[in-house]
Amino acid sequence: MLSNSSKYALNAVLYLAVHSSNEKKLLAKEISKSTEIPQAYLSKLMQELTRHNLISSVRGPNGGFFLTDENRNVSLLEIVTLIDGDNRLTSCMLGLHKCDADNPCPIHHFVGDTKTSFVKNLKKNTVQDLVADIKEGKSFLHL
Repeated sequence: MLSNSSKYALNAVLYLAVHSSNEKKLLAKEISKSTEIPQAYLSKLMQELTRHNLISSVRGPNGGFFLTDENRNVSLLEIVTLIDGDNRLTSCMLGLHKCDADNPCPIHHFVGDTKTSFVKNLKKNTVQDLVADIKEGKSFLHL
């Protein structure tokens, strides 16, 4: 349901949330190496996230990317929607244009409730919510 771009963006933002602060900023090169996201691709994603104030950055010798408290309270859906647009999570799995609850495609009922629940969870949960799980060892970013 998520594009590779959204997966990369979420991965990078979560990495920043765990490893950066106002005092410790990270370069795209560092994030790329740790997350195994191609650096040029990551840089473009990071610029887009910064342009929309979902992450923060500072230029210069001590610059880099980091998350403020405000950035940490961004919903996961905001990140995915910025990268993938509004339709990715709500569109038909078969790509049919008129698929909905009233006119379902053959697999609509297989994924309809799952997609709805997934979108609700993306909307309800923030970056910081996932960071708490990572720090408590309930989930992981990289092995």
